[in-house]
Amino acid sequence: MEYFVVLPAFTPYKDSPQAFSMLDISVVIAVYNEEENVKPLLDQVHAALSGMEFEIVLVNDGSTDQTIAEAKKYNSPHVKLVQLMKNYGQSSAMSAGIDVASGAYIVTMDGDLQNDPSDIPAMLQLAKEGEWDLVAGTRANRKDGMFLRKVPSRIANRIIRRSTGVRIKDYGCSLKVFTADIAKNMGMYGELHRFIPVLVSMQGGTITQMDVKHHARQFGQSKYGIGRTFRVVADLMLMLFMKKWLARPIHLFGKWGMFVLLPGIGIDIYLLIEKIMGEPIMNRSLTILGVLLTLGGIQLITFGIVTELQMRTYYESQGKKPYRIRNIFVGKNKVN
Repeated sequence: MEYFVVLPAFTPYKDSPQAFSMLDISVVIAVYNEEENVKPLLDQVHAALSGMEFEIVLVNDGSTDQTIAEAKKYNSPHVKLVQLMKNYGQSSAMSAGIDVASGAYIVTMDGDLQNDPSDIPAMLQLAKEGEWDLVAGTRANRKDGMFLRKVPSRIANRIIRRSTGVRIKDYGCSLKVFTADIAKNMGMYGELHRFIPVLVSMQGGTITQMDVKHHARQFGQSKYGIGRTFRVVADLMLMLFMKKWLARPIHLFGKWGMFVLLPGIGIDIYLLIEKIMGEPIMNRSLTILGVLLTLGGIQLITFGIVTELQMRTYYESQGKKPYRIRNIFVGKNKVN
């Protein structure tokens, strides 16, 4: 991922670079062609978080209008401006902002003024008091079109909930509060920002949800449309594999490989006996089926073994572990 950071000419916060690690919260906002929304959005975030130690990480995802120029005009020590080399998409832009963020808690939100920053303090309080790793916003009174936005979203949310077992009402709401540790280890690629609760669940993170305000778009054009449906379905298949089989792919491919291979072997043995008894087998459809099932089963099992070796390389080459420890106690005392 390529990006560079444009910071204000003056030194933010304090002279020491360690000052950034003392921040309560980092608000990550990915923007693409939102020139009219930048200033009112930053004003609203500043007003909502007044009195807190915070930063705003504004990620310009290759805008072709005056978004970057409007952002540079906003002279505030609380704003980090991250300008990507080109338009990478919302997931990559959010990942870039999360990588740059330095707060103990990280907030993500859209840059179109539909999310309300005034909800952030309550969400942050809920995260702290309940020790939640993720507080997901739920748009209680969504201000979007019914047939092109609300209905497809409800259908998608229902499918994702039933498929993944992660019971979040509104997967499409960008307003979320994470602990920094969870946010920076999500591994969000492609267009997986829609499946953030699933990614958090895969880490063993604790999740809750909270009703938040939602506003109609005032400026600019929506970047979402009905055309996302097929991409969401493809991403859902990927998430189902990652959630259930990422650390043990041989259990998936091996099981189905044996399911296909054993009938194939049975058919082949039957045909061999037929051949020994003098029956012709070359022009029979059963022969073709037996060969296809046998070869298909062998391929699935082989693919499972190769994938298993790749996963071991993934973990061992990067020093990753297939588990994460939340806390360690000695007696009643927490030691980490």
